[in-house]
Amino acid sequence: MRSFHRRGVVALIGVALLGLAACGQSAADNSAAGDTLVFAAVPSEESTSLQQSFAPIISMLEQETGTTIEFQNATDYAAVVEGMRAGQIDIAMYGPFSYVLAKEQDPEIAAVAAVIDEAGGQPGYVSYGITRPETGISDLAGFAGRTVCFVDPNSTSGYLYPTAGLIEAGVDVQDGLTPVFAGGHDASALAVASGQCDAGFAFDSIIDTQLVESGQLRPGQVQTVWRSETIAGSPIALASGMAPELRDRIGRALVERGNVDRLTAEGFCASADDCEVGEADSWGYAPVDDTLYDGVRRVCDITRAESCTSLG
Repeated sequence: MRSFHRRGVVALIGVALLGLAACGQSAADNSAAGDTLVFAAVPSEESTSLQQSFAPIISMLEQETGTTIEFQNATDYAAVVEGMRAGQIDIAMYGPFSYVLAKEQDPEIAAVAAVIDEAGGQPGYVSYGITRPETGISDLAGFAGRTVCFVDPNSTSGYLYPTAGLIEAGVDVQDGLTPVFAGGHDASALAVASGQCDAGFAFDSIIDTQLVESGQLRPGQVQTVWRSETIAGSPIALASGMAPELRDRIGRALVERGNVDRLTAEGFCASADDCEVGEADSWGYAPVDDTLYDGVRRVCDITRAESCTSLG
C-alpha cells in the first residue's frame, strides 16, 4: 500500500537501476520463454524475508514457463516503476497506488492477478475509522475538532482513503482536526485504544483479528464507525514488452496454480501452514483488470494528494 514521491529520489532510482542492471539479463530480452525473467517486489514493514515468501510462486512460474526467474528485492516502488519502464523488470508486485502511477507512465503494462485471502475471495480489503465508545463519536463527521491518528501520508488505507472519506463527510482535513501520523496500522489502532488519539484509521484485519489475537487489543476496546469502500488488492503486473502468449501463461498460472492448496499439492510448499504466496496471510490470486483500480484514481481526484501525482 505504499506510494512514492518523485522529488529527491532521482539519485536513488539511478542507484537502484544500476543495481538491477548489474544483477542479470535485462527484461528487454525476455519476451520469449527460455530467457531469464526478472521478478521484483518491495518488502512490507513486517516482511523479513521477501524472497522466501515468493519462493513457491517463483518456482511454480519457472516450471510453467520453462524460464529462469530472478528475484529482485527492490528498495522502493520508484525503483520498480523505473525498472519496468527501463526494460529491466518483467514481473512486479505493486501496491494499488504504485500500480496506478506505473500504469500512467507506461499504459501497456498489465495487472493480471491480485492477492486474495481465501479461495473464492475478492482481491481487496477495507479501511476502518475507529474510536473508543466513551468519546461519543459515531461517524466521520464526529472526527472534526478531534485528535485523529493516521498511519502515514503515503498509506492507501491509513491516510488516502480516510482523507477522501473525511472530505466527503464535510471535515476539513487540513485545519479541522489535529492529525497524528502513528507510523503503522497497529500503532494507529493502539494509540486510539490508549487515548492518545480520539479517533483513527487502520485496515480491517488489524482491528478484527491481528491485534486481538496478539492480546494487544481487547474486544470492544475500540469501535468501528466507518468502513471504506473495498480497496483494490495489491496486483502483480507484467511488463509492456512481454510477448502476449507469455503474459497469458503467467496470468493463468498465478490464478490457477498460485495458491496455497495447489502449491502444497504440487510440492512447491512443504505444508499448507507454511506456504506463502507473497503477502502475509494470503491464500492465492484472483484475476484482475485495470478497471479494478478506478477507485484509487477516484480517491486521488478527491484528495489531490501529492503521492497520487509524484514518485517518492
